Amino acid sequence: MNKLEKFRVLGLNEKILKVLGEMHFVEPTEIQEKSIPLVLKGRDVIGKSATGSGKTLAFGCGIIENCIRGKGVQSLVLEPTRELAEQVAKSLRGFSKNYTLNIIEVFGGVSIIPQIENIRRADIVVGTPGRILDHLDRRTLNLDKVKILVLDEADRMVDMGFLPDVEKIIR
Repeated sequence: MNKLEKFRVLGLNEKILKVLGEMHFVEPTEIQEKSIPLVLKGRDVIGKSATGSGKTLAFGCGIIENCIRGKGVQSLVLEPTRELAEQVAKSLRGFSKNYTLNIIEVFGGVSIIPQIENIRRADIVVGTPGRILDHLDRRTLNLDKVKILVLDEADRMVDMGFLPDVEKIIR
């Protein structure tokens, strides 16, 4: 059996399988096995799994396979911290290297001007709730075309007091 066959049967396409092979993935984790088929079908998924268990790939494959370059922001990933936003955006860029998607991260503590420029050509935005709200208030981020919303580390966002911000973003 091909070492990526267990990923192939989940429904992943050859572009992502090639990247997974290059990244030395061998077999899916439990969260990936259970969620990837659902995510690829556009189903809502609530998943809980330990840090390092592959959640980013579990939700990222659906984002990558369902976004089309140049059609505006089609996916929004909310993260509780700048560090997680940077890490997840980097992972998504790696998984999508055989695609031509523009993946950007937005978070506070840095100038908003470059973010505004990057959002104009973004297909996928990964960001913290506060900075996402800032962009929405400035009308520099349009979520009308978002098909996929990920609340990564949702329990942590609630613990950090971001629930009201997340609710505003979802509306």
